[in-house]
Amino acid sequence: MGDNQPPQSRRFPSFPYEPYPIQLDFMSALYDSLDSGGIAMLESPTGTGKTLSIICSALQWIMDQKQRQPPKEPSTTHAGREDEPDWMRDFVIPIDPKKPSPPPLKELNKKKKKGLVGFGLENHPKKENKSSVEKPIKGRSSVVELDEEEEFLVEDYESEEEGLMGKSKRKGGIHVDSSSGDDGETEEEEVSPKVFFSSRTHSQLMQFMEELRKTAFASQLKTVCLGSRKNLCINPEVRKLGSSNRINERCLELQKNRKDHRTTVSKVKVVLEWTSTIAAMKYDAIFSDSMKVRSSGGKIQRTKVSCGCPMLSKNKLQKQFRDEAYKLHAVDIEDLVHLGNKTGTCPYYGSRSMVPAADLVVLPYQSLLLKSAGISLNLNLRNSIVIIDEAHNLADSLTSMYNSKITLSQLRQVHSLLEIYFNRFRTRLGAGNRRYIQTLMVITKAFLRYLENTSTMPLNSCGVETDFDKKPVMDASLTINEFLFSLDIDNINLIKLQRYVKESNIIYKVSGYGTKMVSLQSGTEVGDNGTPSGVEGSVVSGFQALVGILLSLTYDDTDGRIIVSKQSYTSLGHQDDAYLKFVMLSGERIFSEIVDQAHTVVLTGGTLQPIEETRVRLFPGLSLERLHFFSCNHIVPPESILPVAVSRGPSGMPFDFSYNTRSFPGMIEELGRLVCNLVTVVPEGIVVFFSSFEYEGQVYEAWKSSGILTRILQKKHLFREPRSNVDIETVLREYKESIISSSRTPKEEPILRGALLLAIVGGKISEGINFSDGFGRCIVMVGLPYPSPTDVELMERVRHLDGLGESTAPKPTENDKICSGFEILRRCNGRGKEYYENLCMKAVNQSIGRAIRHINDYAAVLLVDSRYASNPLKNSSSHPTNKLPLWIRNRLVSSTENYGEVHREGLHDLNCLLWVFNKQKGSQAM
Repeated sequence: MGDNQPPQSRRFPSFPYEPYPIQLDFMSALYDSLDSGGIAMLESPTGTGKTLSIICSALQWIMDQKQRQPPKEPSTTHAGREDEPDWMRDFVIPIDPKKPSPPPLKELNKKKKKGLVGFGLENHPKKENKSSVEKPIKGRSSVVELDEEEEFLVEDYESEEEGLMGKSKRKGGIHVDSSSGDDGETEEEEVSPKVFFSSRTHSQLMQFMEELRKTAFASQLKTVCLGSRKNLCINPEVRKLGSSNRINERCLELQKNRKDHRTTVSKVKVVLEWTSTIAAMKYDAIFSDSMKVRSSGGKIQRTKVSCGCPMLSKNKLQKQFRDEAYKLHAVDIEDLVHLGNKTGTCPYYGSRSMVPAADLVVLPYQSLLLKSAGISLNLNLRNSIVIIDEAHNLADSLTSMYNSKITLSQLRQVHSLLEIYFNRFRTRLGAGNRRYIQTLMVITKAFLRYLENTSTMPLNSCGVETDFDKKPVMDASLTINEFLFSLDIDNINLIKLQRYVKESNIIYKVSGYGTKMVSLQSGTEVGDNGTPSGVEGSVVSGFQALVGILLSLTYDDTDGRIIVSKQSYTSLGHQDDAYLKFVMLSGERIFSEIVDQAHTVVLTGGTLQPIEETRVRLFPGLSLERLHFFSCNHIVPPESILPVAVSRGPSGMPFDFSYNTRSFPGMIEELGRLVCNLVTVVPEGIVVFFSSFEYEGQVYEAWKSSGILTRILQKKHLFREPRSNVDIETVLREYKESIISSSRTPKEEPILRGALLLAIVGGKISEGINFSDGFGRCIVMVGLPYPSPTDVELMERVRHLDGLGESTAPKPTENDKICSGFEILRRCNGRGKEYYENLCMKAVNQSIGRAIRHINDYAAVLLVDSRYASNPLKNSSSHPTNKLPLWIRNRLVSSTENYGEVHREGLHDLNCLLWVFNKQKGSQAM
């Protein structure tokens, strides 16, 4: 591993302020890593200007590379491929004046885009594909009429022989690109190298864009910010669906319908051109965006299938969108939405089309790390720079993207709709479609039998206990092969089946027909989301869940595990829905595809240690010597940070918030006494982190019953983190407003001073919300938030990691076939146990890092649990304090029982707090 010595300082003229020494060191380390290539891990504490340092270093490297590149040769006037010889490009075909001139190249390209060239349709009207054109009814040769159910009939499908499994064909199918239009638009030239900056949330990406606009790079380089459909969609009929899944489904459905519509319109227009009786008809008068069809009565009817999103009707608007976005410089997601509304075109697809010409692409994790998303976005990482921020949990984030799940209720719905569809169209389906649909029915039926049969479980099942009823839950873990063999479906070619589902559009055909039948039976209308009015969710979700499981079953047997959770009942009598879930365990193969393409991959974050875990999980083939690692200190002076390990409460009771003792009434009451003392001493804002929503609720109700809550409310306003992300912004706004208003009130007046916020480790607040200055004068971490060992997925990951690279890793014996999560942890001695401990401390580090955001900031951090206190007998690498960030660990004040002395009230801790806050009086940085 590369040493952590400060690199040679470089000049970064675009840094908008006078940089601090640690910022210069960080920028120099990043620049040197980009020069050398490979993989680098750069650690910079939160609040040290990490984002701005990344921008000014990485983009300076891009600018320097541009200057080093030789100037491009002027383009010649000869059209043609660059690899063609001069004599071929200069050759001119002699023109015979007696023959019609060939169509212009632009028109030929249009025909290619519409799928006409290459099928023999451009010059030979007699070779039309009869199966792909609507047949006119006898006696009405000039009228095109669609069957009422024709829209639900899947096109004929035939796959190649087994030896050519990688190819497939659709009868009568014509490929149409959903992004292509009628304007003959040319693609933009790919810029290389470029920087791909990725972070987990949209709020973090917007913060990055804010920092970018402070630099000259905002106007010097082309930038595009990618977001989700939910954030960028401007179609009101789609936006009102609410959830991300339903918006994605509807958007994709509209694009699919747009392809089908444009293909059908193109075919029918060609037929009309070839038919003399209707050659003079105006095509647009017959075929509008809603596919109008004339009936025998001369009336015009509309089909029920939408023919694409109106925000993508004209490509020239997309080009206008790109041009204006580049002129505005470094537009973020909100700017893209505003621009999309202004130009009347989709900002989601508009921003995607900007990627090739961009020097900097800002995108969320999902778009970069999920292979299907990268293909959809047409990302080209070759020789580029990939910077992944907030990479402390990158390995888990990566593997979780490849998880898939389908519930018992979804399976029942999918199987029922497949049966209805197959029975209705059996006689009209080709042999290929019949075979594949029957195979889907066989698989869904096998899944149903497996989940509905609660009498038996696999031999290697793992019974675990829940927090409430202490009864075994019917959960099991199997390898992919074990699962396929147990269902007797191992002989099915899942790769071909999955390809069929993707290419045939069977999902939308079956779900569309099924929802129509349901609406007819119930007497309700079909809504905009494809479901009957009043029905929650979309039936398409069930089919997409099935596709996800089918794809997961094609992975290597060692890549992951199938989790089977059968129906069970909670202590309240509620029935949990059974499900099948694939859990990806190894992200090495996925991440290696990014590493192999990019020139440099840089992982950054406030705390990345222990780096060995990340190396083993993402790039185990890379030795530590070849890994560039750099870590810098905090920008804040030591006297402005007070981390304290609080081992005892006000009455002298030891704090022990482990699972078995945290719910004791005395323990909760002792914590309440500590908080009552804090709200009296600490000004402005206090944030208290709990391990879970359940425990926070238990503590809140206990404080309410004992009167502690009343004492707290006499000093500060109290807010609680909501479970719903929709309400987060409201709670945070009210929390901050109460602190601001109290700071403006004269201290002589009797008014509440500041606020107390109860938050959750791993929740929205702990991951991406900043509490600078008075919004976070004190951060309280209650206990060690170890993840629940009752999580079967987590235990499978622990067992998997414990065996990585270890030939002597513990293997389940016959007596271990039924085991608890605690027993698994007791058996693990290596990387699995370390991973479990690291999950806890990474969550702690993220939470306490919410405070101290700039050089003039100050705060106290209380680690409330006796396990945080230093003890010579426990001074090992696995001790919690040794996993704290360096800037916290070096300044930690520990209060322990020395030589049997019992400390009362944590008086030493409170005196330290008073000293810090009194020292800063008069110099608060609000």
